[in-house]
Amino acid sequence: MDLGLKGRNAIVLASSKGLGFACAKALAHEGVNVVINGRTANDVNAAAKQLTDAFDVTVTPVIADATTDEGRAALLNACPEPDILVLNGGGPAPTKFTDIDQSGWEATMHNQFVSPLMFVREVVEGMAARKFGRIIAITSAMVKTPHPLMTLSHAPRIGLTTVLKAISRDYVEHNVTINQMLPERINTDRQKQMAQYLVDTKGITTEQAYAEIAASIAANRVGTPEEFGEACAFLCSANAGYICGQNLQLDGGSYEGVF
Repeated sequence: MDLGLKGRNAIVLASSKGLGFACAKALAHEGVNVVINGRTANDVNAAAKQLTDAFDVTVTPVIADATTDEGRAALLNACPEPDILVLNGGGPAPTKFTDIDQSGWEATMHNQFVSPLMFVREVVEGMAARKFGRIIAITSAMVKTPHPLMTLSHAPRIGLTTVLKAISRDYVEHNVTINQMLPERINTDRQKQMAQYLVDTKGITTEQAYAEIAASIAANRVGTPEEFGEACAFLCSANAGYICGQNLQLDGGSYEGVF
């Protein structure tokens, strides 16, 4: 299927590895010029080289903290008129609610809620004026199934989800769609972090931790970054203009609810 994206321009946050890189790779495969981002020069430059070697697109590496004003400005300077914006960022480690202090809440609310919305504010009107825009927020399956150890992660993300859902109605008539992707148990560094938490708290091996994680998924396996990236590319496609304000769960069929 031709996704109708060749020659489009995308900014993909936190894309030197993990889910962000998977999305950037899938978009580049469709002919999208991508601005990729991370905080570590070696990781960002290595990711850029991998994409440049594989695809005939322009890949622009930006080494910056995307949660800062300076980082946001650097990314928008590299791509002032993006057709696609993929919001992404690493989440906090599992933490007991009673161990979270005020500074912890303030930091995660800025990184996972305020900062992404500042990006959206900068680009959405331009997308509407050009009559094409795709905004994807990578959040978490736990915005629908909260977990007591993950409140730092899903609290700001459910707030982000509600704001994006609300404003999506204002922009879809201009061919600008805003959707959320809700991953669970995708095999990235984040999943390794979760596995290590099980190792540390339960005294089990890494292999046992991954087996326990897989057993918690209806598909009886963890997902792959490639599966996630392909789903992102489709939501960004010209063919997906009637899909807006949705939360796509990528969880191996594990969510037990209907809505």
